[in-house]
Amino acid sequence: MTTPTGARATTPSPEARALAWLHTAHFLTTAPRLEHLPDHAYPEIAFVGRSNAGKSTCINTLTQQKRLAFASKTPGRTQAINLFTLGKQNITDAILADLPGYGYAAVPKADKIRWQEVMANYLMSRGNLRGVVMLCDPRHGLTELDDILLEVIRPRVEAGMHFLVLLTKADKLNKSEGQKALSIARLQTAGGEVKLFSALKRQGVEETALALWQWTHKEEPADGAAAD
Repeated sequence: MTTPTGARATTPSPEARALAWLHTAHFLTTAPRLEHLPDHAYPEIAFVGRSNAGKSTCINTLTQQKRLAFASKTPGRTQAINLFTLGKQNITDAILADLPGYGYAAVPKADKIRWQEVMANYLMSRGNLRGVVMLCDPRHGLTELDDILLEVIRPRVEAGMHFLVLLTKADKLNKSEGQKALSIARLQTAGGEVKLFSALKRQGVEETALALWQWTHKEEPADGAAAD
């Protein structure tokens, strides 16, 4: 397309290019146990959170795909790590890891314990895990299980691993409630990065997309990073 005389070509913002990168997400594999995870050299970003915290909606919103992350009709029943590739022109440069929601009461106790061990081992030992995004419904706050997860990843965060808490369903809070939820979550995460996130109002979507890009790349999205 020819640019009209005197007009400037519009350069996409870093946030727009990061969202275009996330839109390239494709399903890679599912792994019920750590030994089933593929070996690869790409940086991984894990999404974790209690059942019904809005994790699947968050992933689908960030990748602009309606059913990339599938929410089971019975929360907590799906107990496997789902991996998705990211990269323009089908050249993978990062992996998203969707960990099943935890804390749902209908899951048998033995299954809960087994999965908690698998998840803890993944978070502590996955060598190319670059960052963790934890989803939390701010109306309920961080729970005991969330606190346990924070303790599991704390050594890696202190060693430099990225960590972000997204307070989902922020559209259900007014402004003062949102600010209060942010303040409380920051205290609970010892000053960690916390953002309000709403899939409905797209609050926090662009900022989160850019953060994920920056976690997995040394520089901001370069020109041409958008998907074809």
